[in-house]
Amino acid sequence: METIDPKKVKSGDEVFVIYHNPHTPSVANVRPAEIVPHPKDPNAVALFLNESFHLIEEDDALFSSEHDAEQAFQELYGDF
Repeated sequence: METIDPKKVKSGDEVFVIYHNPHTPSVANVRPAEIVPHPKDPNAVALFLNESFHLIEEDDALFSSEHDAEQAFQELYGDF
């Protein structure tokens, strides 16, 4: 399983992420997201997920396929 370097994404890319529910931190799942122009910085991109913008942090794990994201999810959360 390979992650995508957050510095190498461009607007229009589709990625997959392991998303943690902010209201219930013990709940996580794989979600598709889109790389879009940052709403406030024309020189940056953001992650559009669940109808909202998210800053892309250097340590975010972005995956090019749902399979890779699911594999990482299983390695992290396996039999919970």
